[in-house]
Amino acid sequence: MAKRDPAKTARNKRIKDMKEQLRKLLPTVLKETGFADEASLNAKIGGKADDFIDLKNEIIHSPTDYAAKYLEGFARRRSKTKFYKNAYDELYDTLKASKAAQQYFMLFLERSYLKHFEELSKHRPSVEEAAIWIGQNAADYGLLVSPRFAKGEWENDKSEIRHFKPRYWSIGHVLETGLVIPGANKIMSFATIEAYLDFFEHVIVRHSKSKYQMDIAARYRKFVLDAPDPLAVPLLIPELRHGGRDAKHKYRLDYCIIDSITLERIGFEFSPSSSHTAITGTKSKTQKEINEEVAANFEKEMAKHKAYFKKFGIIVLIYTDKDLADMKAVFDDIKRLLTPAQTQQQLNLHVIDNFFD
Repeated sequence: MAKRDPAKTARNKRIKDMKEQLRKLLPTVLKETGFADEASLNAKIGGKADDFIDLKNEIIHSPTDYAAKYLEGFARRRSKTKFYKNAYDELYDTLKASKAAQQYFMLFLERSYLKHFEELSKHRPSVEEAAIWIGQNAADYGLLVSPRFAKGEWENDKSEIRHFKPRYWSIGHVLETGLVIPGANKIMSFATIEAYLDFFEHVIVRHSKSKYQMDIAARYRKFVLDAPDPLAVPLLIPELRHGGRDAKHKYRLDYCIIDSITLERIGFEFSPSSSHTAITGTKSKTQKEINEEVAANFEKEMAKHKAYFKKFGIIVLIYTDKDLADMKAVFDDIKRLLTPAQTQQQLNLHVIDNFFD
């Protein structure tokens, strides 16, 4: 049986306690504000959140931050002249006239945030960033956040990106959505973590024919299965395609990790001299020709890494022969990025404290 998340348990208890507090305040609030019932009062407050906060893009880390952003938006929507009152002014005046209503209002905002904590507190990829494509030309797959098949192609349902429950680009993500098949209304689904790891290791990575990628895949598999919460482990994304679904794309990146919290991207490229910089037929070539070929190979490698940075903002770590002699050390570098840390944000407490002054 899976362990309960203590933070989620605490949130649920707090939500329950706040509901009881709201119910105690309700009779006084209805009497002093003139609202007909609880439903109309809650709809008037909760229904304004989309007006006051950019819920599709704002990252909100606490109830007080949510309340502050709501009140900032509320203030912006009020009339700028005392000679004309709009609907927002009327709501403000109604709440200001009742201390019980103000208490109810702030408590309601806090509860609203806690009820939607998962979707409001995490960074969300843009529509353009919410799809990646991996694998060889003849066997490529897509990983989307909210996949839907429309007009013969896969796309994200924009309205559902922020409601996505698992951590983005995690093991839980791929188990939730599966991998889509380009151009066909079919999804490669995985019933268990082991099923995905089998596919990752023995299908996607195996096609690369790289012993280094296979070594890392085996170490990653063990890391995931040994993790206390495997579903939260970031995906080690194999064979990331620079051109997405474009069959003529130039480059594939050996591995990439997208931080589930910050959405920052780090790439890993294994560059042994035998496959990346080797020069053949040197006996029939002049030193100048050899030097030119070495320079051309170097330029090709660097062009790949610059292309990933320009297109995706991915910084690529490059491992050469000396590095690849110690694959444990290589995976230790990767492992440090498989446990993302939560970020925090400054709160605008003064907005809450002085709003009804």
